[in-house]
Amino acid sequence: QVQLVESGGGLVQAGGSLRLSCAASGRTFSRNNMGWFRQAPGKEREFVARIGWSGGTDYADSVKGRFTISRDNAKSTVYLQMNSLKPEDTAVYYCAADFLRGDYENIGYWGQGTQVTVSS
Repeated sequence: QVQLVESGGGLVQAGGSLRLSCAASGRTFSRNNMGWFRQAPGKEREFVARIGWSGGTDYADSVKGRFTISRDNAKSTVYLQMNSLKPEDTAVYYCAADFLRGDYENIGYWGQGTQVTVSS
């Protein structure tokens, strides 16, 4: 059974930092895209960041320069370092795996989500 398990969410003040982790089990994603999406209350789920098997990355404009995605294939884990957090970053953050770059309608696997709340 394939599982993506996120951790690291929580409550932080504006300007603070959090690091999310997503551990994969049940199969390897070392040759697949992995990424992060988020969904704020009353809004659609949106793309945040992607990392390819060789380390290439994409970011949403809203997080460029503040968030950094990375991966450790030996640990089957992808990370999202979030700095300079803003209240508008408040959302449930979801880990995703096995999708094509730019095609965010067809995601192979989702995690269960972790809440990030940024207070002003």
